[in-house]
Amino acid sequence: MQEIAKRVFKDEIQSLQEAASLIDEQFTKAVDAILQSKGKLIVTGAGKSGLIGKKIAATLASTGTSSFFMHPTEAFHGDLGMIGHNDLIILISYSGETDEIIRLIPFLKWNKNKIVSITGNSSSTIATNTDFHLNVHITHEACPLKLAPTSSTTATLVMGDALAVALMEARHFQPEDFARFHPGGSLGRKLLVKVKDMMRTHKLPFIKEDVPFTELLLCMSEGRLGMVIVGDTSNVKGVITDGDLRRSLMRNPDTTTQTVAGMMNPNPVIINEDELIHQADELMIRKKITTVLVGSPENRSVKGIYQIYTR
Repeated sequence: MQEIAKRVFKDEIQSLQEAASLIDEQFTKAVDAILQSKGKLIVTGAGKSGLIGKKIAATLASTGTSSFFMHPTEAFHGDLGMIGHNDLIILISYSGETDEIIRLIPFLKWNKNKIVSITGNSSSTIATNTDFHLNVHITHEACPLKLAPTSSTTATLVMGDALAVALMEARHFQPEDFARFHPGGSLGRKLLVKVKDMMRTHKLPFIKEDVPFTELLLCMSEGRLGMVIVGDTSNVKGVITDGDLRRSLMRNPDTTTQTVAGMMNPNPVIINEDELIHQADELMIRKKITTVLVGSPENRSVKGIYQIYTR
């Protein structure tokens, strides 16, 4: 079974190399046409080509090109109304002779749409009746019967990725742009969410320097943050974490002689509320801490607390 898997990988890699060698000026012209288009990019294909087309449309849409997939059969039952005069169409058919796709071409030409075809046959009906043709011809499928679309669908998929990447680079698409289309993903959180969106601001555990040990313990327990802030919102003098507390008790178990000043860290880390979450996380990992104060480092004022494990 392992040898079969390795053979399939080898066959498909070879097919990709074959398809890559066929990339020519048509690719550049297709990318230019998409960049100049004032409409949407609509992808269509039937069967396995349709499944690949859905992925290509999704990749394009998430990387800065307004795109969606249209099923060719549904197109003849009203979905042609989705196509505007300024839209550009990508037709996918490895044979280049898929009837459902061929039937779309007269309408698209009447509607004055620019058409890009992705086929494995540059002499096919679809290839010769479109404005730009991207050739993904492969010698043989990885399927042992040479029937099931395997290498051909992989080559088509990679051609779609090549279009998406070329368009991204042409538009100088940045990680921040990608994050805007993926606000629910980890990258969106990393690049868009700020500390002020995640920090705790209510019932912050403030104490004064002269409070007794028992009051310090009570404030730390009620705050449920594993720490207390010494001072007030406009003037922070230090922090005491549960770790500071334990270390102090190990040095001196006599709680009657413990003082806030003797236990606190007078130089807490304070960050600005507009810092990005990933920047705050990286800072805490680097300093080996789990909590930072949020406010103004310059005047030692505090608006909230952010902890790395609150996410």
